[in-house]
Amino acid sequence: MYVLSISSVSEVLMDFTLDFYFRQFWTDPRLAFKKRTGVETLSVGSEFIKNIWVPDTFFVNEKQSYFHIATTSNEFIRIHHSGSITRSIRLTITASCPMNLQYFPMDRQLCHIEIESFGYTMRDIRYKWNAGLQSVGISNEVELPQFRVLGHRQRHSTIHLSTVGYTMRDIRYKWNEGPNSVGVSNEVSLPQFKVLGHRQRAMEISLTTGNYSRLACEIQFVRSMGYYLIQIYIPSGLIVIISWVSFWLNRNATPARVALGVTTVLTMTTLMSSTNAALPKISYVKSIDVYLGTCFVMVFASLLEYATVGYMAKRIQMRKNRFQKIAESMKTARENPGPPGVPGDHGDHAPKQTWSRVVQEVRFKVHDPKAHSKGGTLENTINGRADEEAAPAPQHLIHPGKDINKLYGMTPSDIDKYSRIVFPVCFVCFNLMYWIIYLHISDVVADDLVLLEEAK
Repeated sequence: MYVLSISSVSEVLMDFTLDFYFRQFWTDPRLAFKKRTGVETLSVGSEFIKNIWVPDTFFVNEKQSYFHIATTSNEFIRIHHSGSITRSIRLTITASCPMNLQYFPMDRQLCHIEIESFGYTMRDIRYKWNAGLQSVGISNEVELPQFRVLGHRQRHSTIHLSTVGYTMRDIRYKWNEGPNSVGVSNEVSLPQFKVLGHRQRAMEISLTTGNYSRLACEIQFVRSMGYYLIQIYIPSGLIVIISWVSFWLNRNATPARVALGVTTVLTMTTLMSSTNAALPKISYVKSIDVYLGTCFVMVFASLLEYATVGYMAKRIQMRKNRFQKIAESMKTARENPGPPGVPGDHGDHAPKQTWSRVVQEVRFKVHDPKAHSKGGTLENTINGRADEEAAPAPQHLIHPGKDINKLYGMTPSDIDKYSRIVFPVCFVCFNLMYWIIYLHISDVVADDLVLLEEAK
């Protein structure tokens, strides 16, 4: 078996397509002939097949296949004088390949081709790799757009099927040349994969009607990361970085900051949707989902950060307005000590009562930029800039407290300043952990798929 090309590996359909030469060897004593000078073998065309016995070989995990007939049927039969027969044919097969996409796109996949007799059990026919580990070959030019071929291996197996025909008592398949029974052309290439290698196996499958011989060739692929780095990882990282621009914008620039936050969130949503649209609907989390999900959380948190800043600024402004009204009331009370015409009211007791009623509500310092030179307290703001003749407010009624420009001990500007540091640090730490962990896991998976000769 020699693989010429691997045209596609589909995660959505869970299959792969390859073009290869398939050669079978068996012995039929009835076709032995007397050796003559210069005539040791006879080569005949495919039309001669209906006149001799041939094994009913088929591919167990095949979805669809076809023979090549340009310019003529790509098949021949060679009969040796001893009765041994060689049949070579060119095939293109699409075979199923169950994939585990948990570590996508840093995954490695193991796809296989299983060869078996359709009717003969192991009493009749037994398959084996003729050249051992060399029975399967892969061209060095095999390329895939998303994968690299890591390797291949062959297996022998025996099966039991609920059907009539030849069991292992009749036919036994084997890889004729052992490890050299399968070869892969050097020209095999895929845009997303690389072929790491292959291996052969022989199995014996037990079913109700007997034991059946099966050959298996496993081809290992590793996905190429270039496409996903350019199309997904780098753009999503840049979108997260763009969302941080809002931390440097003025908090009063509401249209700019909201538009930037909403745009980055929608862009991440579109990127996540388009990425998953090209993949099968699987129930477990992929590694790319972890990265895109974290990026989405980062840009959404940037939008929430501005919502928090806006809320705090609004609360602080409402507090300032409330104290401004209190200040105006206190100033009015000082200018109008009491109702005119009230006997005994000389501005002594009534002002004290008015001050007590108004000032008891004051518990915070008001930092007025205009009164900064006087300390910026509520007392200085109310006393006025040049009100020297007015009596000062009773000092025991004003209780210094929290800064009115702060809410929960922070100003809106403080949140922006902290975010400029916290968000980048968190994203860098996440990237370090993500790539270290998943690249390490990918290497562990590769170790599990190492093609050891003794594992055939």
